[in-house]
Amino acid sequence: MRTITFYLATFLLLLVSQHVLGQEEDYLREVKALKIEKERIIEQEKDALKLEVRDINRRLEKGDISEAEAKILKEEVAKRRAMNIENRVAIVENKIALLERNEGEVLTLSELDSLENDHVNLGIMIDGKPAIIFNSNHWKRDIKYDRRTYSDFVFAVGLNNAVSEGQSLNDSPYKIGGSRFFEMGWQWRTRVFDRSNWLRFHYGVSFQFNGLKPDDNQIFVQNGNQTTLEEFEYDLDKAKLRMDNLVFPIHFEFGPSKLRKTERTIRYSIHDQFRVGFGGYGGFNLGTRQKLKYTVDGEHIKDKLKRDYNTSDLIYGVSGYIGFDGVLLYMKYDLNPIFKDADIKQNNISLGLRFDI
Repeated sequence: MRTITFYLATFLLLLVSQHVLGQEEDYLREVKALKIEKERIIEQEKDALKLEVRDINRRLEKGDISEAEAKILKEEVAKRRAMNIENRVAIVENKIALLERNEGEVLTLSELDSLENDHVNLGIMIDGKPAIIFNSNHWKRDIKYDRRTYSDFVFAVGLNNAVSEGQSLNDSPYKIGGSRFFEMGWQWRTRVFDRSNWLRFHYGVSFQFNGLKPDDNQIFVQNGNQTTLEEFEYDLDKAKLRMDNLVFPIHFEFGPSKLRKTERTIRYSIHDQFRVGFGGYGGFNLGTRQKLKYTVDGEHIKDKLKRDYNTSDLIYGVSGYIGFDGVLLYMKYDLNPIFKDADIKQNNISLGLRFDI
């Protein structure tokens, strides 16, 4: 579980960083290309002017035009090429300024949309054909003035254990450091009030993987409708029970936010802000398995036993988190017992870090 968590977390961090860096590199690369284009425009227009002047000189040598006419023609082509340079360079410089000012996030005109739909299209016609279409409905879809719902990928990792009825965690038969949990999923957060973001409603779907490592060389043994811990006949290198759950978390989140308002948008940002969330979850147990590693007569043996071990089919509990930005201290507690019909009721409890990406 530790290896899976490490590689998955590393992969996600690399994916996010590559995406951010890729976006930044794309816009910087485009700015660099535009600056090169500006230099090529000047060279191109100058080369074109040389060719036009050479053609005028040939016409003068052949006697097709007089020196006065040649002088006038040269002044005209020089003026036209100078204006071409000025106009074309200005277009490129405006593109560069637009990209740098918006860090690459620039609105663009849509392609020609179907005229069969009830869209309002304004455009420029050339030779009776539409050249540029301004689709007003398309712009309305892309720019949401007051965005209330956002979504995030969520993953959490930390320590897992069980609280036994009438006992404390110090009396737990499971290893404190060896028992771990992992969770990953997708969540949506919606602003509750129309003109305030101090309260948000979170909802989503997650996969939970809760692991328990028995202490004192014990393993889980299923005897009918009872699951108990019994000492194993060989020296164990590892014994672990893992329960895989699909749950649907719901939280109410409290905390300040920053208001960012422009003529086109209203956005509430929780970046670098303190956050507190309380709620719960409900779902289903997808499967339970036990993994054993031990040695017999010098031979290393690995057993993977997939059974239900009388674990609860329905999963439900309470959870909460507290922290800044996307890094949160996270705790969850199953209200359902780990094992059905057990002599001593046990409830799963987890504590770790949660990351909202």
